[in-house]
Amino acid sequence: MTDGSTPINLNKARKARDRAADKARADANAVKHGRSKAERVVEAARAEQASRRLDQLKFDDE
Repeated sequence: MTDGSTPINLNKARKARDRAADKARADANAVKHGRSKAERVVEAARAEQASRRLDQLKFDDE
């Protein structure tokens, strides 16, 4: 929309460009290093099972 007659704030333009680049980099890293929802659910279920198993093996000091 800038037709040359409207001045723009170069700092805002630079920061917006940098933010967009950082967002793209973050999205790429999330795809590369992230886990799917199914993997997270399975991991949470395994952790819960392990926690319950340890609780079952505890001695009661009465």
